[in-house]
Amino acid sequence: QVQLVESGGGLVQAGGSLRLSCAVSGRTFSRYTMGWFRQAPGKEREFVAGIGWTGVFTMYGDSVKGRFTISRDNAKNTVYLQMGSLQPEDTAVYYCAADFGAISAMVVPTTIFEYDRWGQGTQVTVSS
Repeated sequence: QVQLVESGGGLVQAGGSLRLSCAVSGRTFSRYTMGWFRQAPGKEREFVAGIGWTGVFTMYGDSVKGRFTISRDNAKNTVYLQMGSLQPEDTAVYYCAADFGAISAMVVPTTIFEYDRWGQGTQVTVSS
């Protein structure tokens, strides 16, 4: 069974940076579209970033454009989220997710319903 394990969360001051990692088990990682979502207390889970299976195509939520970068290493079965210029409003639990049914490397779903498997999440807290 495919498992996703996030790491790299923590406490950081406003303006700082963090890099999240998501290690994925399974031999067909290179065909999964991958996404990062986040959920703050009392809010719905929101799309942060996504990447097609070749790593060429990426998409970002409006609130993180220009500050976050998603990337993947198919040889290591890992997807990354480099977060910069962090602000207190970025505080949330961050989840990675895999879409097993992607039909194109140039399409990235942005809703939670289109992803098939989720990690357990990693907490990111940004202090002001």
